[in-house]
Amino acid sequence: MLTQGLRSQPGTSVVADAGALAHFDSSALAVLLECRREAMARGKSFGVARLPPRLRELAALYGVAELLPAAS
Repeated sequence: MLTQGLRSQPGTSVVADAGALAHFDSSALAVLLECRREAMARGKSFGVARLPPRLRELAALYGVAELLPAAS
């Protein structure tokens, strides 16, 4: 479903809205990183909107925060 959604996304960038994430663990990071990988494989940029501060802290703990830039 992720790949299908990315294919249907028009334009040159993909933005994941993480604002609804209230209860999460490292699997949320895995999904966002897979979304980034798929977007970049299609030549698109990737950003995350409304990433919860606790999830940003978890990303920093795992050393992947720079891979999940804030959407502009």
